[in-house]
Amino acid sequence: MTPPAPPPATSTAATTRKHRAQVTSRDPRWSAVVNRDRSADSRFVYSVSTTGVYCRPSCAARRARPEHVSFHDSCMDAEQAGFRPCKRCRPHTISPAQAQADLVAETCRRLDADGPIPSLRTLARSAGLSPSRLHQLFSTATGLTPRRYAALARGRRLEDELGRPGTITTAIYGAGFASSAVFYRAAAARLGMTPSAYRSGGEEETIRYCLARCSLGALLVAASARGLCAVNLAARSRGLVTALQLRFPRATLIAGDADFGRLVAQVIALIEDASASPELPLDLQGTIFQQRVWQALRRIPCGATASYAEIARQIGMPQGARAVARACAANDLAVVIPCHRVVRSSGALAGYRWGLPRKRILLAREARDVTPSPPHRGSTPGG
Repeated sequence: MTPPAPPPATSTAATTRKHRAQVTSRDPRWSAVVNRDRSADSRFVYSVSTTGVYCRPSCAARRARPEHVSFHDSCMDAEQAGFRPCKRCRPHTISPAQAQADLVAETCRRLDADGPIPSLRTLARSAGLSPSRLHQLFSTATGLTPRRYAALARGRRLEDELGRPGTITTAIYGAGFASSAVFYRAAAARLGMTPSAYRSGGEEETIRYCLARCSLGALLVAASARGLCAVNLAARSRGLVTALQLRFPRATLIAGDADFGRLVAQVIALIEDASASPELPLDLQGTIFQQRVWQALRRIPCGATASYAEIARQIGMPQGARAVARACAANDLAVVIPCHRVVRSSGALAGYRWGLPRKRILLAREARDVTPSPPHRGSTPGG
């Protein structure tokens, strides 16, 4: 019996190309290349066998066929494999995205420094940009305007100065304020109380609170004169008021009246139906980084999720995923600041301050109740 003839070489080559195309297409890095994702430029490069060059994921050149593409962790790896850098995207130099990130980081350092806050025009001149362009880059990277960032930075210094021994006058100039009038206006906005009351641990401050029940268990809602300062969940109400007292050891806690009950009803409505999104007054107290994270969380649409790494990239700190997780854990406003919408890069659920079962319930409820819409940029399916 005559043995079957071997398949033609062209058939074998076609099979190999098809296999390579499938392998490349399934690699998550290929999606970044297809979308020309600038946020991926710092993570890898890709080479094209037909041209002999390697590129950034964001390269604007005509997209190569997937069977001709290979991925490399660094420019050095690509060059050791025999590829040369693309003359269009210049992957071996600092990327525009990285240059912009460095510029924003330097602007942050200037705004963090002691002394008078530099004007936007002064900052822009130092960066070699127009004021409008710097404002746009800074706001995109941090989620805050330069003015808002500077106010938070000075507010943090204000808290530090008030925590040290000395007079209020010493704190005024130590925090970088030019006059006492500006200082007291900023202190009221930042602290929600007078500087002397803040220094005494919240003494003379009044915080209203209410205990209630919702579908997730016991609920405590508390608010200062500025807005909500705590929304906490537990299996039982016992211990919730004690925890609030420990946070504000010298404040006066009083049970909320009927007017406060309307605010509590709004919070419960948000917990039961996050798509309602009522406008609630907030008293957010945290570091600049924490506030940047919390602002990013508030931009995640109901029914969508984002990973810790994605939030870190959105606020201009691509290596800060763990710090983002800590900021989520420091959130004291359950559901109002939707840290339950943050998941691992794989889509699996990570920790949740108020328990993973509640996180699962919230995500499942939002996925069921919200009409499907275009996905949040960088979002991943909930786990």
